[in-house]
Amino acid sequence: MKHSLIEWDEGWNSIQKRMNKLNRVIEGLSETPFDAEDFMMLYTTIYNMCTQPPPHDYCQRLYDKYKETIEQHITLKGWPSLAEKHEEFMLQEFVKSWERHKVRVRRMSHCFFFLARHFIPSRSLTNLEEVGLNCFRELNLRARVAAFSLIDRERKGERIDRGLLKNVMGIIVEIGTKKMDAYKEDIEAHLIKSTGEYYSRKASSWIAEESYMDYMVKAELCLRRERNIVSHYLHSSSEKKLVEKVEHELFEPLANAFKQKVSLEVKALVQQATDEASSNQDFNGAYGMQEHVLVRNILELHTKYLAFFSDCLIKNYIFHRALRDAFDLFWNGPVAGSLGAELLAAFCDNLLKNDGNEKLSDEAAEDTLEKVAKLVSYMRSKDLFIEFYKKRLIPRLLFDRSSNLEHEKSFVTNLKQKLGGTFLTSRIDKMVEDMKWTQDNKTSFSEYLHSNPNVNPGLDFTVTVLTTGLWPSYKPFNLNLPAEMKNCVEAFEGFYETKTKCRKLNWINSLGTCCINSNFESKTIELVVSSCQAALLLLFSDADRLSYSEIFTQLNLDHDDLVQTLYSLSYGKYKILLKEPNTKNISPNDSFEFNSKFTGRMKRIKIPHLPLYEKKEVIKEVEKDRRYAIDAAITRIMKKQKVLDLQQLFVECVEKLGHIFKPDIKTLKQRIENLIDRDYLERDKENHNIFKYLV
Repeated sequence: MKHSLIEWDEGWNSIQKRMNKLNRVIEGLSETPFDAEDFMMLYTTIYNMCTQPPPHDYCQRLYDKYKETIEQHITLKGWPSLAEKHEEFMLQEFVKSWERHKVRVRRMSHCFFFLARHFIPSRSLTNLEEVGLNCFRELNLRARVAAFSLIDRERKGERIDRGLLKNVMGIIVEIGTKKMDAYKEDIEAHLIKSTGEYYSRKASSWIAEESYMDYMVKAELCLRRERNIVSHYLHSSSEKKLVEKVEHELFEPLANAFKQKVSLEVKALVQQATDEASSNQDFNGAYGMQEHVLVRNILELHTKYLAFFSDCLIKNYIFHRALRDAFDLFWNGPVAGSLGAELLAAFCDNLLKNDGNEKLSDEAAEDTLEKVAKLVSYMRSKDLFIEFYKKRLIPRLLFDRSSNLEHEKSFVTNLKQKLGGTFLTSRIDKMVEDMKWTQDNKTSFSEYLHSNPNVNPGLDFTVTVLTTGLWPSYKPFNLNLPAEMKNCVEAFEGFYETKTKCRKLNWINSLGTCCINSNFESKTIELVVSSCQAALLLLFSDADRLSYSEIFTQLNLDHDDLVQTLYSLSYGKYKILLKEPNTKNISPNDSFEFNSKFTGRMKRIKIPHLPLYEKKEVIKEVEKDRRYAIDAAITRIMKKQKVLDLQQLFVECVEKLGHIFKPDIKTLKQRIENLIDRDYLERDKENHNIFKYLV
């Protein structure tokens, strides 16, 4: 049925008249209801104005007027109603206004339904309900001021209407619909800012007036209160941000002061040890009593402040970061000529080896190692400590120098727990298990010899079986073993074949240890020597004097290895062999004689041989492992992200590797260049600080 053409002024006046009635009804000001006839007249007018032929198609103008009408009502009615009231009363009016506003938006949307069904989808415009709800955000400013005022009153200990505040926050969340943008922009961002300002003022006042303990008690109460605020009337997504802001404002200034205090104490300990090392004319960079005392003092200092945190119920990351930073001087060294990680590893070695100079009960040793593990967890370069520790663990295990294998296992387990994984400690763990296998099989080997009387090694000996890949790669010596040692090797190989058919033993003679009874003119002395040293000394059982060439031929060692072995027996503190000519260098023209006149106060002497590692080698190995770790981290990150700039890549690398070590930007750039050369990455052609992953 055709209708007469409706002009804009005529139609809009009709619509406005009925919408004014609708508003009076919603506000409770109208004596007559907004009935079905009113609704149909309003709906029909809007429908007709939308379906008229151009230029009398008023869809866009009606859509704009819909929003304008709601905004005008809020300006004329909403603002004045809130302006007349304050705090709780204003918030109560805010809640009532919202309930009326929702009714208004819902009923107006029904009247403008044709727009929602046809015009809005075709133009991808915001739907009518969302437009209407967003208009109410104009009132959020007044509500926010009143809400924050109530929150501040509660912080001061006053009782407030939490239910009312919860309703207000719920309204603002609802206004933002699913995106929660109204809540985040109008409430959360401003609340976090004002909360920071509030606690910044509190921190300044408390630092000047309160003791440290009272300060921390108050800070803990504040944190608990802020969590209660979130649980009672804020959205749960705000808790983390709000608590972090409070922690930052309350704990950061105190943590900085704490860091400075502890740093000074660490510096004093390090300076004292350095001065003592400098004044000691015999100091050669080796680990001694003054270094042991330094590490013990560092441990006690660290333990004291950890216990202090526990007593104060402070487990905040800001303080733990400050504690870690305070010990940087010790870690970064040099400390008395050594690295902090090296000194700590040497301290552990002194505790765990059977000839250490600090003898502790089992309980005291476990307690000390527990403190060490906690200290290691605060290190930036945990991998460096682990490598130094491993290098010192090896001789303890291989040469039976460990005082207690259970302590070794317990400490490794403790490290795994403190470091949060097995990446760094997995090899050490399995190395200790190798020693456990050796201990467990001593009895089995004895039973094997007892049940096979034809197998007679003739010597009391123990074999340590190492798992290939867990231990460092040692240079194999092509040593011609003496008959006594050959019998031992053959006896154990026969036993090992009864245990497994799938594994082959490769003998590492450079790590063997022997005890030899040497008959000197003054007395018989037991010499503790390496297998190579023993094989060389046994040659002098049948000859008092041998040339270098004779020794070389009989032992079958290469020149460098033989020179090192001869040097260890001819020079140093114990001169078991005499060299002719008596020069410091060993050459193929030299000859050697057993020193029958050698004397010593002790009945048992350990002849030093070459150390199993040097500091430079350890650092070199760690740097190599770090390069591999950085390469792997970059590759995993780029494989996931595809494109990243240098700064983002650096941040993600630190996040991935920070629990082991902190990579520096220079090394990261070098590894990126290496990966580019290997076609894993490429630079962006326009911006060289942006990198792309190559599939």
